[in-house]
Amino acid sequence: MEQDLVDDREQVVQVTDAAREKIRQVLDQKGKEGTGIRIYVTGGGCAGLQYGMALDDSPREDDEIIADDGVRVFVDSLSAQFLRGATVDYVESLQASGFKIENPNAVQSCGCGHSFRTQEETSMRKVQRC
Repeated sequence: MEQDLVDDREQVVQVTDAAREKIRQVLDQKGKEGTGIRIYVTGGGCAGLQYGMALDDSPREDDEIIADDGVRVFVDSLSAQFLRGATVDYVESLQASGFKIENPNAVQSCGCGHSFRTQEETSMRKVQRC
C-alpha cells in the first residue's frame, strides 16, 4: 500500500523551524541522512500517556508521513489520534533543552511535560500525581 505525504493543511503534527533544524542536526551527527524521526504515544508516565521519539529508517504501512524541508516525521495511526493538531518544537534555555510538544488534545500534563492525559483518559481513571 503506497503512503501519501500529507500536505500542510492536513498534517497530524506541525514541526517548527527549530525542531526541524535540530532533527536535521541529530540525523547528520548520527550519519543517518535520509532517515526519519518517529513521534509516538504510549501508555505510561505520570499522567497516563507519554510521548516518545526515535530515529526510524522507513515508515510503516499505517504511518502518516510529514516531509518538510528535507526532514521526514512518521506518526502511526494510533498515535495520530492523540497528536492531531500538536506542534513539535525544540527549545533551549539555561535550565534545559529538548523537544517540546504542545498538544491541544491534552487536558492535563505532568510537570515534566513528557506525559499527558486526554479528556477520555481523565474520565476513565483517577488523576495520579507525579
